Amino acid sequence: MTAYTGDRTMEGVIVLVDGQPLDPRYDLKKISENGFEWTYEGPEPAQLALAILAHHLKDDQKALQLYDGFMRAVVANLDNEWEMTGEDIDGAIADISVSR
Repeated sequence: MTAYTGDRTMEGVIVLVDGQPLDPRYDLKKISENGFEWTYEGPEPAQLALAILAHHLKDDQKALQLYDGFMRAVVANLDNEWEMTGEDIDGAIADISVSR
């Protein structure tokens, strides 16, 4: 099972997927010049949402359609240190889709 983790350190924020750095997917859409962030709504959390969804879904177009809702419902509400699984992401996507 894939695990996504985020932490704030003295060096800045670190986001990993299965222990490896998560690709920000600037090739797909560059929303933020400043990388990833979370706990609020904005460009850095949106970049994180897009990167997580693109990696998890393996479907760039679907990630582009869902990242804003995922950012608002999930990424903006993450704690300073967090972990989520693919199942967590699927559940959040289902909730977002139902509320539309």
